[in-house]
Amino acid sequence: MVNTLISAVTGKLTSKGPEYLDIDVSGITLRISTPTTTVENIGDLGDTVKILTSLQMRQDSITLYGFISENDRNAFDTLITISGVGPRLALAILSTFDASALAAAVSAEDVNAFKSVSGVGTRTANRILLELKGKMEQTWSIPADATEIDDVFDSLTALGYSVQEAREAISSINSPDLTTEEKIRMALEHITNR
Repeated sequence: MVNTLISAVTGKLTSKGPEYLDIDVSGITLRISTPTTTVENIGDLGDTVKILTSLQMRQDSITLYGFISENDRNAFDTLITISGVGPRLALAILSTFDASALAAAVSAEDVNAFKSVSGVGTRTANRILLELKGKMEQTWSIPADATEIDDVFDSLTALGYSVQEAREAISSINSPDLTTEEKIRMALEHITNR
């Protein structure tokens, strides 16, 4: 359930940076903080785009956070309820994991995956795993092939590809009916054809 004043923004993409998008909505430009994966996949400057948002109000700021998918927004909203995880750290986590990969890491209780995120130490990683384990089923869909995703990820990183390269390659696979070996082959093709 979305609990935010502004749940989505549709407008012209006027600029983008490493962790933000500027979207013109009827002459008003909104700066929306986003994970790097959203910046990379949103489209080109001048395109009309729609982004799902979460409005966060603090004593000293009002910030819109934006996401391509409902699951990513739900993951963000869940992450910021965890003690010690603010919006900036939640964005860093979602720049490394999309919601499916995050669900897979939580299901596998992979502390090291979270420690690969800048700003997440062992204590925070354990807290994230503990708190997300119970909340995950209620707030966003867990992929049925989470174990297969783990196998593909482990194979790619064992071959020397970075966490980010592996995550991007896995997110490019749109055929859920493939075997693990076929998914690995498609992921490798994606990496080599970039």
